[in-house]
Amino acid sequence: MVPFKKGPDFIDPGWLAAAAGHPCFNLDPYLMNAAAISGSFITQTSRADISVIEGNRGLYDGVDVDGTYSTAELAKALAAPVLLVLDTTKMTRTAAALVLGCQRMDPMVRIAGVILNRVAGPRQERLIRSAIEKYCGIPVLGAIPRRPEAELAERHMGLTPADEHGAVHAAIRVTAGLVREYVDLEAVQTIAADVSEVCAPDLPAPARIGPGGVRIGIVRDTAFQFYYPENFSLLEEAGAELVRLNALEDAHVPELDALYIGGGFPETHAVLLAENDKFREAVKQRALEGLPVYAECGGLMFLGREIHLKGKRYPMAGVLPLSFEMHDRPRGHGYTDFVVDGENPFFERGLRLKGHEFHYSSVAEADTETLPTAFGLKRGTGVWSGRDGIVSGSVLACYSHLHALGSPEWVSGMVRAAYRFRGFRRERSDVESIN
Repeated sequence: MVPFKKGPDFIDPGWLAAAAGHPCFNLDPYLMNAAAISGSFITQTSRADISVIEGNRGLYDGVDVDGTYSTAELAKALAAPVLLVLDTTKMTRTAAALVLGCQRMDPMVRIAGVILNRVAGPRQERLIRSAIEKYCGIPVLGAIPRRPEAELAERHMGLTPADEHGAVHAAIRVTAGLVREYVDLEAVQTIAADVSEVCAPDLPAPARIGPGGVRIGIVRDTAFQFYYPENFSLLEEAGAELVRLNALEDAHVPELDALYIGGGFPETHAVLLAENDKFREAVKQRALEGLPVYAECGGLMFLGREIHLKGKRYPMAGVLPLSFEMHDRPRGHGYTDFVVDGENPFFERGLRLKGHEFHYSSVAEADTETLPTAFGLKRGTGVWSGRDGIVSGSVLACYSHLHALGSPEWVSGMVRAAYRFRGFRRERSDVESIN
């Protein structure tokens, strides 16, 4: 099975990947165009026996009254049948009204069945099942009872990430057992097989940049785990060798041509990050040497001087002269849209990019007069005053996350910056050898 997640999400895909034993890919009509969506879907499912796309929010929820970029629009674009999962808490016949409303909202969305969730007992199930089959004319494929042991732990951004869950495989086994017992999986497979073929777009082959062999470090551990797998694969297709680093355990940074620090939860790992002063100092030293560093959200926070959390200050890498504080509510949440209007190591000026942000932190202390930014926001919060993308030498750090399928310029920018730095290192080495 190949899992997909609709929308800009990192935590749910982690659980889906753990459950499927296969990487989970994101499909987002805001971040990527129709050709990129269908191309990714066809590529990743070419050898799959079944593919499952988890929607986000309600079926028709989007950015406006027309439901633009909604799960429903994605389902139509891929001609995919929809299984509604309905929370039946304190509900009986009204469930049929909700399903009927979803059917009539857009007849082009093919709602093929319903799965009832959090069912209180047999009587409630019988009433809801009969009402849906009578008024909606579609089958109820399962009724999963309310089971406290199947609830997954949450924290401020949603589910606790699978990488941090102490018993992820046990939790998946419990959930899988409930699905096997209470859902008609044969009927689900029959519906999944009854699909129209998605037209394969005529996409150009990924461009290889340079002769290959540039080494790009990826800081990937439980503190920094918010990455799209496509970003990795497209970097490799462009000729990069990826080197995995661990900010919690590694004592040094190896010879690299560029460094990528993604998002995550540096605040929940603040003690461990602060204690690993060798890695923090190594990152700072590499940045001072001119190593191109691209950082998103949690990575931005890590490059700062400190994180302020519950009255305490935790030192970070100190690459950027600013500190961050945590809040109880989101300070930036949603899609972003920006124009590259400032000098930076990775993007050309004038480029327009779309991303997303979700952060509970904000800049607490900074000298804004000495911190240039590269992104002018048309949508989003960013670091301050409608700006994002702090630039310091060879470093570019922002709150916005980019998906390489929607922003291929990110891939070429990373790899070209890596080649430039590798050339610089070789020239410097040659000069030192002569001297």
